[in-house]
Amino acid sequence: MYSIGTMLVGGRPYYMPLKEKNGYLPELDKIPEEVLKQAKILWLNYPNNPTGATAEIDFFRKAAEFGKNNDLVVCNDAPYTEVAYDSYRPVSFLQAEGARETGVEFHTLSKSFNMTGWRIGMLVGNAEIVNAMKTVKSNLDSGIPQAIQYAAIEALRGPRDCIREHNEIYQRRRDLVVEMLNNMGIEARPPKASLYVWAKIPAGYTSKEFAEDLLDQVGIVVTPGTGYGKNGEGYVRMSLTLPDAALVKGLSRLAGWKDIKSRFKAKRS
Repeated sequence: MYSIGTMLVGGRPYYMPLKEKNGYLPELDKIPEEVLKQAKILWLNYPNNPTGATAEIDFFRKAAEFGKNNDLVVCNDAPYTEVAYDSYRPVSFLQAEGARETGVEFHTLSKSFNMTGWRIGMLVGNAEIVNAMKTVKSNLDSGIPQAIQYAAIEALRGPRDCIREHNEIYQRRRDLVVEMLNNMGIEARPPKASLYVWAKIPAGYTSKEFAEDLLDQVGIVVTPGTGYGKNGEGYVRMSLTLPDAALVKGLSRLAGWKDIKSRFKAKRS
């Protein structure tokens, strides 16, 4: 999404590797000088899709300072700030010192209120940046349908019980998925936020091969990590948005994949 939007306006994206050893946070000080001289926007996405990684206030403070020092607009795409587990509360980029001077944060009701497809969200932060976005947006479409706006207002004014209830469901699903994967020898850590489990694939596969094998052998669809860039190689993304019954059925099939592979190995040996 970020790269396509950049290319549509004639820009050229520079991809920052997100590596496990760094908690899937970009190493801002390793961005080449020649890239910084041309860069206009620094895109962040925390809590993160696809890795489920989170960023704390120290990183956001560093990002705000980095944006100021390099004349960059810092944009944090934050649709998962209400989807969190184990009593964890994700922080906002705008809580960091200097963030409101250098950047903005995007949010949506798609995840927290299950309004995916309604396409309603908000942009907050630096007034000049928000106004520029307003100018662009007003020339692209005619706005959000009024009925959806009223529904969103009611959601924001109403109780937050549904968010807590949804998170309890997602956390239960997260725990089931992570337990099954680790029992199979597929390393996966429980994310503190977001709707995804980012799992290491077994040795001997590429991300694409592993995804294809799961589809061919047991009819399970996962997203190869390379769908999010070359540094996603070695991982797949699994979603927690399936209904419980479908998730249990899928996990049962996943266990069957391990049995199929065990029988295949025994036959070959």
